[in-house]
Amino acid sequence: MTLDPRLTPARPDLAARQLQGTVEAARYVEGAPYRIAHAAAPLRREPDPTSPLVTEALHGETITVYEIDLEGWAWGQLDADSYVGWLPEDALAPAGAEATHKVVALRTPVFPGPSIKLPPVDLLSFGSRLALIGTRERFAVTAEGGFVFAGHLAPLDTFEEDFVAVAARFLGAAYLWGGRSSLGLDCSGLVQVALNACGVPCPRDTDMQENAMGTPVAFSGDLGELRRGDLLYWPGHVGIVEDGATLLHATAHFMSVVREPLGPALARIEASGTPLRSVRRL
Repeated sequence: MTLDPRLTPARPDLAARQLQGTVEAARYVEGAPYRIAHAAAPLRREPDPTSPLVTEALHGETITVYEIDLEGWAWGQLDADSYVGWLPEDALAPAGAEATHKVVALRTPVFPGPSIKLPPVDLLSFGSRLALIGTRERFAVTAEGGFVFAGHLAPLDTFEEDFVAVAARFLGAAYLWGGRSSLGLDCSGLVQVALNACGVPCPRDTDMQENAMGTPVAFSGDLGELRRGDLLYWPGHVGIVEDGATLLHATAHFMSVVREPLGPALARIEASGTPLRSVRRL
């Protein structure tokens, strides 16, 4: 059995205790629970700030950490999508109280008191998680003592109904390889964030999504065969069919989340040497 290293907390020198007997490692350790304390934390392939960003963890998301090295890097596995990598230790906090709410605005500031005139202490992205302990005026009070406009929050068990509409809220956001926040995200990050908002679990990378999401749909090239919400997969890229004439995607071609005419977009991408590989329908 071949295990995906992106989703397997195992290295030659160290592996998660639960993998003992499945993988070879010099030692096995129990993981410790933490949560993301920063607005977003970069998860990298190696413990090096110049290492490629493989994904981001948003505020309040949780991670199981298996090692913190002497240089201030933590190696662990995100609880939401099982991605494994390195992130800065200073982005972590003890697990603490469980999150109760999530951010449903594209971005929302966190204030040190119940006033919009105070300098914000943080700016949280859509999908960030918070543990709330009360309210004061128009604000929700977080377990850390921050104040967030209550209208920008919803209980964790509240879900959107249309993931395409959720993805469209990110129009104009910058393209960022590995990104998952409204300040920058990549093609598969856009799909994952939008589907998660609707309560649909979704893997992180395009190849994982192509293998796991929905069912395959035969496509002859007739745009009339496509439906709103169909996921189009190329090697290393994914886009969302918004309607019969529009593709919605985060693309490095424009370095942004854009709407693109569907027919010309398919032709442009194929002309670059990357023909459409599959269509998945949820």
